[in-house]
Amino acid sequence: MIDIDLRNLSESRIGPDRGFDLDAESTALAPHLDRDADALRGRRSDPAQMLGWIDLPTEQDTVVDDIEAFAERARARFDDLVVLGIGGSSLGTAAVVSALQHPARALQGAAGHGMRVHIVDNVDADVVTGLLEVLDPARTLVNVISKSGTTAETMAAYLAFESWLRAALGDGFRDHVAITTDPETGILRPLAERDGIRAFAVPPSVGGRFSVLSPVGLLPIALAGLDVRALLAGAARANDAASRPLHESAPKQGALAQLLAARRGASISVLMPYSTRLRRLSDWFVQLWAESLGKAVDRRGARVHAGTTPLPAVGTTDQHAQVQLFNEGPFDKVVAFVRIGEPDQDHAIPEPREGLGALSYLGGRRFHELMNAELAATAHALAAHRRLNYTVRMPRADAEHLGELLQTLMWQTALVGERWGVDAYDQPGVELGKVYTYALMGRDGFDEERRELADAGVDV
Repeated sequence: MIDIDLRNLSESRIGPDRGFDLDAESTALAPHLDRDADALRGRRSDPAQMLGWIDLPTEQDTVVDDIEAFAERARARFDDLVVLGIGGSSLGTAAVVSALQHPARALQGAAGHGMRVHIVDNVDADVVTGLLEVLDPARTLVNVISKSGTTAETMAAYLAFESWLRAALGDGFRDHVAITTDPETGILRPLAERDGIRAFAVPPSVGGRFSVLSPVGLLPIALAGLDVRALLAGAARANDAASRPLHESAPKQGALAQLLAARRGASISVLMPYSTRLRRLSDWFVQLWAESLGKAVDRRGARVHAGTTPLPAVGTTDQHAQVQLFNEGPFDKVVAFVRIGEPDQDHAIPEPREGLGALSYLGGRRFHELMNAELAATAHALAAHRRLNYTVRMPRADAEHLGELLQTLMWQTALVGERWGVDAYDQPGVELGKVYTYALMGRDGFDEERRELADAGVDV
């Protein structure tokens, strides 16, 4: 199982003015975290609480059967998958696919592999046009993901790709589209029923940033040829860990680390996996953490302006970029490293040839050995500079452990939200920007906002 090494938060490592007596803090916070975990599980039967993500690992057998059957047929017919979604509709898929597919998948042939995945998560005309120019519509499947069907960025992309498919395939375009949307409401559900397009349901009690283990993520992940059942099995293990005592629970230990760091003024939370394959995991975490915890008011309506700022990083790349700031800049960060115990593949570093004797220390060692040496060195250097950090230890970067890590981070976020007393499942700070976008683009029903923007001198 995944576990967490908290020693670089302790006063023995980073000094009594910066570190903590972890035994005392754990004793003090453990009962609260236990109650918070119980409270989250107790409220999940109410769909309005948006806690359906907790049950996704264990209550989707029929859904997974359906997804796997569809994916098996589609992989035999299509080479390329275009995912149209933004935020929670794409970040989880990107994290899993980049972690588990062959790292050079785009350079491989089509046969014998999962589909090549292209994610359109922005209204960037260069990206959209580039894909339309290069992909073969006869060998392309488009998965449009929007719970409401009104997400401007996603639906603009869908209109472009639907037009492209219709121009090439006529009414046959319907077999080249899969829709993931609300089971009953929104504009995409009736579209699917009218045109006979295959549709999958977003569970109503699961919000976008918690939806990677629902059909939002599972469908494109299965189309990529990856093991969705192993992903869910690992997530179920994280659920079990969330019910265990603090010293046996990675979700609670992660929450403990973040709560203690915030108490020391760490307003920035860095997630730094030492793995290029896990680079997109940090992007997914940014949305999960920022939208869940960055809130103006708490559940009682008191103005709190809660939240810490998530910052993505990747080792060893950012040792040559951000770590200078982490070591010598403000004392405002906590760094969570992710360490992979064993790689799927490793490669020996050759002995240096004559004239390169200064590199002899590398010869005969392995790349993964160097990677983990760099992580350990960076973590200790941060501690030597009295900087808060801890390490999440992941035995392997396979589907099961990745599912466990995703669910662990969701539990960690939910537990911190409970401690801070904020609603971790809404995002009111996002909505006003959407409304103003609709007004600027001329959508019906937004005349008042259009006048407000005109009065302020705002135009496209």
